Amino acid sequence: MSFRGREYSRRSLFEEVEKQELKPLPLKRYEIKAYANGTIHKNSHIYFSKDKHYYSVPYQHIGKRIKIIYSDSLVEIFYKFERLAAHPREKRKYAYTTVKEHMPSHHRFVSEWSSEKFIAWAAHIGVHCKGYITEILDKKQHPEQSYKSCLGILHLAKKVGNLRLDNACKRASDYGAYNYNIIDRILKKGWDNLEENLEEEIVLPDHKNIRGGHYYK
Repeated sequence: MSFRGREYSRRSLFEEVEKQELKPLPLKRYEIKAYANGTIHKNSHIYFSKDKHYYSVPYQHIGKRIKIIYSDSLVEIFYKFERLAAHPREKRKYAYTTVKEHMPSHHRFVSEWSSEKFIAWAAHIGVHCKGYITEILDKKQHPEQSYKSCLGILHLAKKVGNLRLDNACKRASDYGAYNYNIIDRILKKGWDNLEENLEEEIVLPDHKNIRGGHYYK
């Protein structure tokens, strides 16, 4: 239908004028981007706290404060206005995405250390140990700090056995304390072997100020 008082319609106007100005739609769907800050650690990785995942960056930039620009599919690392690295976004907790070329030759062994390996090692010891190690990894942003604690704790199994270490992790979790020193202290004091029986009868001293059950009847 033509416009009133005109010889053309919306359709004809589109076909003759507007259609030729259109461009093809992008091959990739538009993704909203968000921002985060971080630091390049000594193992040439940054920690992306939103996903609890690590991404490699060229080792020449270790120690720099960087900006992370991320979307649903991509994670980019910038220093000032220079893009240092870009990785497909991974959402596996405590895992690493590493480009070997980002690592100096004498530090590449560090990339073989991963949170996933520590968690698997802890799971072999016991369910409480696995939960405890996971909490340590979750609480510490710097991998070199958490790895030191994890290695120290897990190596205690060789000294005291899996059962005692698993029990010590359970007790330390009850205390809300997550570090090597508390586990070592629990084991040395033998607190991992203490039995907890909440139903155990408590013998009260005979004292005139203590009211018996009949008082409340």
